[in-house]
Amino acid sequence: MNDFFGMSKKDDDSDWLSVSDLMAGLMVIFLFIAVVFIRPLQEQNDELEFQKEQLEKQRESIAQIALTWQDTETKIYNKLVEEFEADLPLWNAEIEKETLLIRFNAPEVLFSEGQSTIREKFREILSDFFPRYVEVLSEFRPAIEEIRIEGHTSSEWNSASPEQAYYNNMALSQARTREVLSFALTLPDVAEERDWLQSLLTANGLSSSRLMLDEFGLEDPSLSRRVEFRVRTKARSEIVKILEEVQ
Repeated sequence: MNDFFGMSKKDDDSDWLSVSDLMAGLMVIFLFIAVVFIRPLQEQNDELEFQKEQLEKQRESIAQIALTWQDTETKIYNKLVEEFEADLPLWNAEIEKETLLIRFNAPEVLFSEGQSTIREKFREILSDFFPRYVEVLSEFRPAIEEIRIEGHTSSEWNSASPEQAYYNNMALSQARTREVLSFALTLPDVAEERDWLQSLLTANGLSSSRLMLDEFGLEDPSLSRRVEFRVRTKARSEIVKILEEVQ
């Protein structure tokens, strides 16, 4: 039977089936495209979530190290103050809490001008100071990475140019710190700790690179000539290790 326009119902059903098949095919194609694009996005989201978790663990680890480091360095500082508080004025020395350094001033006591030989008075001070210093630090062996002996000079060197004065003072400061290190390590009272000390103790001549300034921002030549003992803990290297592990 034909309809009003001359098309049979059968033809109409065939056309509808063809459109249905086309739509089904298009849906399959769209589904395939969606899978192709959505899966990488999901993988990216998973990767970002994993990285976020790793960064959070990293942050927590670094925060814990920082707290432990702060606590350890505070304990080291308190021990040093307890041990040397009465002696510091007699030695014209001081302790810095932030850097854990002990600074010996009074250059006229330390060395002769332009020389690296340790004066007798400074030898007496070192003989008293260094064994006690080692005894304090030995309580914190696992936390200590380095014990530095640092030598500093003023920027002066007779009539030499600033560049040549820097080089001359570099050689002088290095020679002086080596003398202090050699003298300290040969003291009988640290003989039992010598192996441990040799794995940590360094001599560092810094010339005039870290001058001491007065209230007007000008160099104070006298204060710039000094010897410092500085402790470095393992906090920095532990944090670097954590950062390397997640890279």
